[in-house]
Amino acid sequence: MNVFVIIYYTLLLGGSCLAAFYNKRSAFLLLFSLTLVSFILGIVGGVGALRIVAICAGLLALSAMVSYAFREFLVAIAPTNLAKELRTAPLTAGFGMFIIFTYAIAGIFAPWIAPFGEAQIISSAFAPPDETMLLGADQLGRDMFSRVIFGARNTVALALAGTVMAFLLGALAGLLAATTGGWFDQILARTSDVIMSIPSLIFALLMLSIFGGELANNTTSFVLLTIFAGVTGLLVVTAVSERSLLGWIIGLAVLAGVSTSFALGMLVIFNPSEIILVLVVAVIYSPRVFRLTRAVAGNVVVMDYIEAAKLRGERTWYLIRREILPNSTAPLVAEFGLEFCFVFLLIAGLSFLGLGIQPPTADWGSMVRENATLISFGDVTPLIPAGAIALLTVAINFVVDWMLHRSSGLKG
Repeated sequence: MNVFVIIYYTLLLGGSCLAAFYNKRSAFLLLFSLTLVSFILGIVGGVGALRIVAICAGLLALSAMVSYAFREFLVAIAPTNLAKELRTAPLTAGFGMFIIFTYAIAGIFAPWIAPFGEAQIISSAFAPPDETMLLGADQLGRDMFSRVIFGARNTVALALAGTVMAFLLGALAGLLAATTGGWFDQILARTSDVIMSIPSLIFALLMLSIFGGELANNTTSFVLLTIFAGVTGLLVVTAVSERSLLGWIIGLAVLAGVSTSFALGMLVIFNPSEIILVLVVAVIYSPRVFRLTRAVAGNVVVMDYIEAAKLRGERTWYLIRREILPNSTAPLVAEFGLEFCFVFLLIAGLSFLGLGIQPPTADWGSMVRENATLISFGDVTPLIPAGAIALLTVAINFVVDWMLHRSSGLKG
């Protein structure tokens, strides 16, 4: 019998017996179930199947150890209240936070981590991996590993910017609609219904077709950014000023300056085509945020302490900032994570279709499309950026699931 098979089954059975002896029921069930599964797979697939099972089990064990260590690290450095919450986080949430941290480091320090530039041609097309290129070269001879690292900065940064903008617009509109009600609430609700009735991908393709090409320039981007910031800021001015004429004059003056500064800042960070993409994504997903925020805030508005605050003469902005928002934070933070996943996948999908982030900027979606021909030759390199997309999505969902579990009040 193969030495590997003997050692493999000895470790599994020995671990199962130790878990049973020390009355570790969960560990025993896990180890003995793995033993039974391995026994069946070993009969069907032989030693090769057992090696695959062993590798998968080893990777899961390594992931669990990394998750536990990273969670304990966060507990050690976090303030007391946050540390108590983190101590109750499952290993899946710890794994998700570790992956998010890793992607953040890769994105922030991409120029220092990547051995070559994202558009630097250093070899022949589809050159195999060597001591210089860890993942080989793409269809133009650029280092795939460097482009994957830079993709963490470009793809994730655009998705984060789009999510933040969608959340600001949708959350502010939802909070204000739930607080004021009446015709204002109805106008916002019907507008969101119209936008949500159009499939996301079709709406994105339509908007990118309209504002792409020659219209994707600094002037168009500046105007669109100013309009978006103006609409978002107008919601804040409406809540703060209410019926005060002086408040409206001051608010609009401040809004004009903030909108201009925001547009100029975005033009420094992103190029015009990326700004168009971010704005399209923000418009598509802000109605989803609006509907959830309106529903959550609507449940808070009817509470007795809100009525007491109104009787005290508190204004709308005070109610939103001090009463409604603090009691709606948990589901909104969880929704932010979910919206980021949707935005991230949409941007990657648009890039795969050639309408998202444009060359030579490194992007995971376009990298899959550009190197897809390698799959027919048995090369899994194109699956690496696809795996990077999937891994981040799963990691964020792990963290979001934990946050939703906490906000629901469930224990265990």
